[in-house]
Amino acid sequence: MFSIFSSKKFLAAKLGEFTDIHNHILPGIDDGAKTPEDSLQLLTQFKEMGITNLICTPHTMSDYYPNTPETILDAEATLKTFLKENGHAEFSIRSSSEYMMDSGLVELLENKQILPLKDNFVLVEMSYLQPPVNLREILFKVGNSGFVPVLAHPERYAFYHAKYDTYNELKNICKFQLNALSISGYYGPGIAKIALKLLSEGMYDFIGTDTHHMRHVENLKKVKFAGKYEQDLDRIISNTNANFS
Repeated sequence: MFSIFSSKKFLAAKLGEFTDIHNHILPGIDDGAKTPEDSLQLLTQFKEMGITNLICTPHTMSDYYPNTPETILDAEATLKTFLKENGHAEFSIRSSSEYMMDSGLVELLENKQILPLKDNFVLVEMSYLQPPVNLREILFKVGNSGFVPVLAHPERYAFYHAKYDTYNELKNICKFQLNALSISGYYGPGIAKIALKLLSEGMYDFIGTDTHHMRHVENLKKVKFAGKYEQDLDRIISNTNANFS
């Protein structure tokens, strides 16, 4: 029997006027866009979906991408100048960072060199191989510094899949941000399964695209979801816009 709960819908159809709080479109400072031309190519694809409001979050990793507020804001200024010179005033670009939870983050907190997403929200991540041994200590350090940690793509940390209770522990300390591509199986069926489980249990607070390159944004346009997840997705999209627009 046909059911609205089993029919598939395109996620992109819900992203008009959406504020993307996780992407790597600033040029030349991490593993995302390399040039302003690359950035514009990605932004043009975003515009087709109705997304023109973005908070850019280049990686900050002490060993690979030792970004600072200065390097990030310089890249933002370069992109904004390029967009203006090429007649693209329709985009609203702000900047923050996706902070790796390592010793470098602790140092940035101590030196008050954090660029929040907005207000006191800070996007954080960990290695896909294993969590930092002092994970909870770092998260509490973020909180004690006056910030609310937002854990990027918790579904992608496969070492927690068999220790699902850990998600409940982490949820007491930080907010969760879903990667939009995760629910499609783009990162693998195991990650999709956990993403949908976390989604259906109301664990996510926010959603972002985590776009690095054209392959990401092209696949984002193809993401479909079952109707039974619609209310959960509506909730986190609305919550993301309410907090970050």
